[in-house]
Amino acid sequence: MGTKKHGSLATSTLARAILIAIIDAVSIAASFFFALWMRHDFEFSNIPVLYLQCYKQTILLWCALCIIVFTLWRLYNSIWVFVSTNELLRIIAAFLCLAGCAVIVSGFMPTRMPVSYYIIGFLVSFLCVVMIRFAYRLARNLRNQLEINTKGKKLRNVMLIGGGESGRALITEFQTSQFVQDRVVCVIDDNPFKRGRRISGVPIVGGRETIPEMVKEYEISKIVFAIPTCTAAEKKAILDICATTGCPVQTLPGMYQLVNEEVSVSKLRNVNPQDLLGRDPIRVNVDEILNYISGKVVMVTGGGGSIGSELCRQIAKSDPKQLIIFEIYENNAYDIQMELLRRYPKLNLVVLIGSVRNTARLDYVLGTYKPDLVFHAAAHKHVPLMEDSPNEAIKNNVFGTYKMAKAAAKYGVKRFVLISTDKAVNPTNIMGASKRLCEMIVQMMNRESETEFVAVRFGNVLGSNGSVIPLFAKQIADGGPVTVTHPDIIRYFMTIPEAVSLVLQAGYYARGGEIFVLDMGAPVKIDDMARNMIRLSGYEPDVDIKILYTGLRPGEKLYEELLMKEEGMQETANKLIHIGKPIEMDDELFKKQLERLEEAYKVEACDMKQIVAEIVPTYHPYVRN
Repeated sequence: MGTKKHGSLATSTLARAILIAIIDAVSIAASFFFALWMRHDFEFSNIPVLYLQCYKQTILLWCALCIIVFTLWRLYNSIWVFVSTNELLRIIAAFLCLAGCAVIVSGFMPTRMPVSYYIIGFLVSFLCVVMIRFAYRLARNLRNQLEINTKGKKLRNVMLIGGGESGRALITEFQTSQFVQDRVVCVIDDNPFKRGRRISGVPIVGGRETIPEMVKEYEISKIVFAIPTCTAAEKKAILDICATTGCPVQTLPGMYQLVNEEVSVSKLRNVNPQDLLGRDPIRVNVDEILNYISGKVVMVTGGGGSIGSELCRQIAKSDPKQLIIFEIYENNAYDIQMELLRRYPKLNLVVLIGSVRNTARLDYVLGTYKPDLVFHAAAHKHVPLMEDSPNEAIKNNVFGTYKMAKAAAKYGVKRFVLISTDKAVNPTNIMGASKRLCEMIVQMMNRESETEFVAVRFGNVLGSNGSVIPLFAKQIADGGPVTVTHPDIIRYFMTIPEAVSLVLQAGYYARGGEIFVLDMGAPVKIDDMARNMIRLSGYEPDVDIKILYTGLRPGEKLYEELLMKEEGMQETANKLIHIGKPIEMDDELFKKQLERLEEAYKVEACDMKQIVAEIVPTYHPYVRN
């Protein structure tokens, strides 16, 4: 079906181009005859026979030459419905080229034609070629308008933010596409020199400060943000104003996403939480990552999860010798396997099912494949669920990490990177405490083996499984209520690709024993994010969609920390990656404490949290009232 559709589309495009070329040829021939007729006072009988014969002998060749030049200048490749200044410039360039050709060709003509013949012929044919293209656009507009009127559909009024080339392209499509049931009625642009001007007939009515006023004046139903080059901070400031209007907002992707792609209404997307962070995407040194992953055997545990799967994506494009995905959930493993095989058909990919708690399985996998690098992302991470199942948190997170670390040391892994969390700092929940124990295991193992063991600690990631942002989006789509645990709760946020790219670069900096801390930017108030998501979806918080405060969950903090005081802080070449110095600890005592923990989880100890608190002095367990 797809092949047939594309084939018919190509045939239609070719047929249209041939039709336009024929019309061009006819109009050019008519233009030069008109020039000859005009030159002789519009009296056919006044035209000398020699001129008429010369015209008949040369006009077909001239029309053919014009069609060739038009083809070279891509005048038949345009989407006619979007014809604009770019098309006009190409037409001008084509006629300048033809003028040069005329000077050369005139020397070989059997009869010397009057100069006015060429001047009038060129001017009239130029006007005809331009009018043919703009007439198509006008006819298309009239037809679309007629169809809308016939169907009785009322167009929604759209405000466009951004009077640049992207905005101009969008206005053109809004005006001409039969599939778009909206119309742009006003443009917002901060450039004072553009105020009062028009873009394709649409007025530029003011800067960002006028958005609320103009929404009312023009009865706006939707706002489109069309400044792909805007900085994140500026974009957030404008979107915050848009959020006060109650109109749904759509936006173009960033400029880096539009490279080599046309600006189009189809590329508009709803505003997402990343747009509200108010900072530019984090960049890393890709060459450094490539240098230490390229040609290596890399293993990712928990490779089907939110972080693990993104690790696999970024590792796959860094040309590893082999990528091993180790995952306990077969559905997750299958999904990422199919995705990577589709995107990287030459990738040497091995996908294995197994648990990091199974020592025999780990011995087989690491003994067989001998990975150079291990990224350990396998873990239980859901805070409230782990509060109700503390023994599982210890069994999976702590002893899964311990067994994985021992296997890595045993089979000569060069570098082991633990994915940790800001919840490991002064934890108030068992999940955070378990990850702090994992960090302690990593630092202990680094002192005891040739393998370089490090941990990377970061905060919340946007869009990860079980995170608050997808939950808000679903709740808004369902009509509410949107649940926020506390009006003052704040969190650090980063996108999954950003977090993973920093994890990979931290792995490059690793020398063993470090806890790398990622700079998450400014903290975000969850209540503000929820309210902005509601407003930018076109609803009013607490009116259309209620916000329900449910209270802090067991073990949940109002704010998270990224570094403990005693760890200190050391910078790396990447200013967004910092190093916490290892804390001194008694390794032998810690091993005995781990033995006690192992015995406790095996018998489903009721006092697991208290046992952990004795090992992790900074852990202060949540106590139910």
